[in-house]
Amino acid sequence: MSNLVNGFIAYLEKDKRLTKNTLDSYRHDIQAFLQYAGGEVKKLLTADKKMLLTYLNHLKQAGRANSTISRELATLKNFYAYLLNRGLVTVNPTVGIKPPRVEKKLPQVLTTTEMEKLLEQPCCTDLKGFRDKAMLEVLYATGIRVSELVQLNLSDVNLNMGFIRCVSTGKERIIPIGKICVNFLNAYMENARPLLAKSMEEPALFLNLLGQRMSRQGFWKLLKQYAEEAGISKDITPHTLRHSFAAHLLENGADLHSIQAMLGHTDISTTQVYAQLMNNKLKDVYAKAHPRA
Repeated sequence: MSNLVNGFIAYLEKDKRLTKNTLDSYRHDIQAFLQYAGGEVKKLLTADKKMLLTYLNHLKQAGRANSTISRELATLKNFYAYLLNRGLVTVNPTVGIKPPRVEKKLPQVLTTTEMEKLLEQPCCTDLKGFRDKAMLEVLYATGIRVSELVQLNLSDVNLNMGFIRCVSTGKERIIPIGKICVNFLNAYMENARPLLAKSMEEPALFLNLLGQRMSRQGFWKLLKQYAEEAGISKDITPHTLRHSFAAHLLENGADLHSIQAMLGHTDISTTQVYAQLMNNKLKDVYAKAHPRA
């Protein structure tokens, strides 16, 4: 079974250029289905539509969210399409199975006041403070994902021109950064990074206290800490800053296509969720302010 899964993951990584997190999710979903099948590869290769429907019902009974079930079904659809293409199965048992309806939740964003409080937390008095301040400023200034943030190299930053170069899943995008972000990035690169780096050959932009590339988990922990110190009660994740970046741009007149380009969305419909967020905000304002609302 490990050969089947590894072959499938290698195919996704090479041909589909998926991120490590997505690949890990695919692997987890397939292994969960295999476990349901009693660990027998033969059952997996001879699975029919009835078995797949029973498995999805099993997930539902176990209390899995519709979004999780939809994701696992999508994984299995791709997996069986891969097996069918290689002649390892004669039929794709997932064909015709529709995912459960998923209610789209609007993204949670910070207000501009909350965002300012969060950005104020790191103090540029030590190496960690310089670094953390720069990381938060870059995330909010660009809307990049935390996985993209920690993968930034020194060569991806152009402070003179005021932009960063972000490469994700083989695609490159150039994102402008404002003066405030440039200033804090420059302060970090002059005052902290040279002392954090253990080697002149280290390409990573953001380093931990051991001189290694900062990890997603490491950033997650410091974000939680700063959110608590800022007195923000919302359940903040690194993606909250990405959502806030897009929502605040839209509030201040940016058009959806420009936001789409900066976020790296391939489909404008993904970006349109922020317009819906704005519409709901306007409705709330109207309901509270209009005398006949």
